[in-house]
Amino acid sequence: MTAARPGAQGGPVAPRASQQRRRRPVSPSARILSFDQARIERALPERARYKYVHPRVVAVDPGAGGGWKIVSPNCSRNIDPDGGEIDIAWFEPVADGRWNLHARDHGQRRWTLRAQGLPLADALALVCEDRGRDYWQ
Repeated sequence: MTAARPGAQGGPVAPRASQQRRRRPVSPSARILSFDQARIERALPERARYKYVHPRVVAVDPGAGGGWKIVSPNCSRNIDPDGGEIDIAWFEPVADGRWNLHARDHGQRRWTLRAQGLPLADALALVCEDRGRDYWQ
């Protein structure tokens, strides 16, 4: 004899927990941006400098320009003597899937535009290579 399924005798079937929760609709631009976040995260292990630290990619508030920034522990303590997290780079989205790339000027406490209108792959290459130590200081 097999066990009866819930509701098999004609009674109501309780909705599954997964069916009870309603997902908020995600806009297409949010899906694209989260895809870009994953691309940035995947590129970071290929960087030339400070490979032993574990940077994070965090969203930038749309009111501040939007996009993504890389933050990383300052293990060298040359910027934050306490070794806290510091800003490394900001990928600001512009038209047609292109990006403005900013480096953090820690002395002036502001972002400095380093490149404009790049495909994400080119912006990532600049940050990961960092020939001029503009990003990983």
